[in-house]
Amino acid sequence: MFVVKYRKIFFALSTLLTAGAIVIMLVYGFNFGIDFKGGALLEVSYPAGARPTLEMVQGKIDTLGLGGYSVRPSGDNLFVVRTRELNPTEKTTLLSALSYDSVDGKTQVANLPREERSNSIGPVVGNELKNKAFVAIAVVILAIVLFVTFAFRKVSKPVSSWKYGLVTVLALVHDVIVPTGVFILFTHFYSGEIDLLFVTAILAILGYSVHDTIVVFDRVRENLRINSDTRANEDFEITVGKSVSQTFGRSINTSLTIFLVLVVLYFIGGETTRNFAFVLLVGVIVGTYSSIFLASPLLVTLGKMKGKGTEK
Repeated sequence: MFVVKYRKIFFALSTLLTAGAIVIMLVYGFNFGIDFKGGALLEVSYPAGARPTLEMVQGKIDTLGLGGYSVRPSGDNLFVVRTRELNPTEKTTLLSALSYDSVDGKTQVANLPREERSNSIGPVVGNELKNKAFVAIAVVILAIVLFVTFAFRKVSKPVSSWKYGLVTVLALVHDVIVPTGVFILFTHFYSGEIDLLFVTAILAILGYSVHDTIVVFDRVRENLRINSDTRANEDFEITVGKSVSQTFGRSINTSLTIFLVLVVLYFIGGETTRNFAFVLLVGVIVGTYSSIFLASPLLVTLGKMKGKGTEK
């Protein structure tokens, strides 16, 4: 199949995507939300048609001297404000600044927005959550590698079972780095932060990607078994190419179904889930690509490297 035949092109493309994502991370950095660096979140609601414009709210908050903050509309009548930790007096002042009506420049208490939610996370707790997020991703990747190695333990020729796990983890690293880089670039121009929903999306991408990769690898294993039973002397490159061809339609159809659902979620879902859906959209595309165009060709490359070592 052309995927295996032109694997060097896909290797080069994956390398460019990964390198580009790493450069974006280094240039723009990680915009962690209050989940990871601590701070306060305030969600307020307004009567129908009374919500002020985003520019008006930002102008009022700018005069309070609260430092860095973010304001995000939610739904038709909500605002979500993220700031540093606030004391009770500062919180009251912030609520006053969010009022939707004033007379002679004085806020009318009756016209204060309704407080729907208020959360506060200290910097120590935020740092702990950040460390746990990294640990969770690392543990998931390790567990996946061990599972793949165990699942393919009876496959030793021409590629050892542990190399299936190695290829899987290389694909997973690719599937984490690229969506992260794209999301950082996206949030640089549009609103968005790296929060617990982002970590959830990355973990979901890992699960989806390894599922798609294992389907292809399982077909490779089945074709190797058939070759052994029929004593067919088929080249490993041909076997892998045939396996990819047999699962190609299934992978594309499954990914397309998930993609369409995520597109609907992105455009119709709430503001709070929009970035989550965006990360998953990128992850599904990248995960499908890596399962077909990266993982399987890597198996062939490892098989050829082993063959060359044997010849020597």
